[in-house]
Amino acid sequence: MSETKSVNLALQGAGALGAFTWGVLDRLLEDSRLEIEGVSASSSGALNAVLLAHGLASGGREGAARLLAEFWARVAKLAAASALQPSWLDRATGGFGLSYSPGYAFLDLLSRVFSPYQLNPFNYNPLQSILADMVDFDRLRRDRVIKLFLCATNVRTGKIRIFNNSEIGIAQVLASACLPLLSQAVEIDGEHYWDGGYMGNPALFPLIYECQSRDIVVVHVNPIVRRHVPTTAGEIIDRMNEISFNSSLLREMRAIAFVTRLIDEGKVADGSLRRMRIHGIEADEVMQELGPASKLNADRALLSHLHEVGRDRAAAWLGTHFDMLGVDSTVDIRTNYL
Repeated sequence: MSETKSVNLALQGAGALGAFTWGVLDRLLEDSRLEIEGVSASSSGALNAVLLAHGLASGGREGAARLLAEFWARVAKLAAASALQPSWLDRATGGFGLSYSPGYAFLDLLSRVFSPYQLNPFNYNPLQSILADMVDFDRLRRDRVIKLFLCATNVRTGKIRIFNNSEIGIAQVLASACLPLLSQAVEIDGEHYWDGGYMGNPALFPLIYECQSRDIVVVHVNPIVRRHVPTTAGEIIDRMNEISFNSSLLREMRAIAFVTRLIDEGKVADGSLRRMRIHGIEADEVMQELGPASKLNADRALLSHLHEVGRDRAAAWLGTHFDMLGVDSTVDIRTNYL
């Protein structure tokens, strides 16, 4: 029998690309050697995290897998009934883009001129009804199978806000996934919040301070490095957002590398400062091939593709790196993040 090992997960968010994370979680749930202690997440990562936690509490590993699959199926069904979907030309040219989608072009134009307060005065968010139907938040707060940390950005102060198990409801999840140009800021206790990715995509410090496991598996959705310089307006805006959403993660990795060096050099004892072991599951070469609008493309074909890629990458990571959990990092922090 293989040893059971405990890990923490750090789930990035990037709209529909969160289906990759769904695939990763789907495969990790199948491995009984792995126990998840805590999850820190932002944006679509927060949606995956809440469904994972509620599914584990209500139906174990199989229940969590079913709940995640049902959620993404509902998202695809919702997208199929909207104007925001690929045109026949998008499907013919491949790449899962929305470059020739009239609905996307119209929304993109409107969002550059009008705010969500003008375009959506009644603040309708279809995710709200899906979450209300699928997640019992009272049970989620009561049955804390895993430690949850959802990141949001305070609009007024610009500071990060971490919502833990005892605080999480529909508003907190929607706040973590609130894109400023598409949704009104979410008000919670008199403060307003935008997407957590701006200040923590995701935040690692709650996992360091609040969890016993020293192994953090980062599930990457936003590429840190791109091979080509963006030249179109859409590509430039997309890359600006990627850099912004990755910046907080890079800063925290720099701090972890600094602490690790102090421990290695004997300047501080491991215990006064904690040595963390960092791991990563990513598909950067796949994400780099997707167009800027792919984050808003919840077409079933793209979601299914990303789910399969996520499962494959998680399986490969387990096969290669499982034995290193509890031993050492499997990511070179200086090469990958600094």
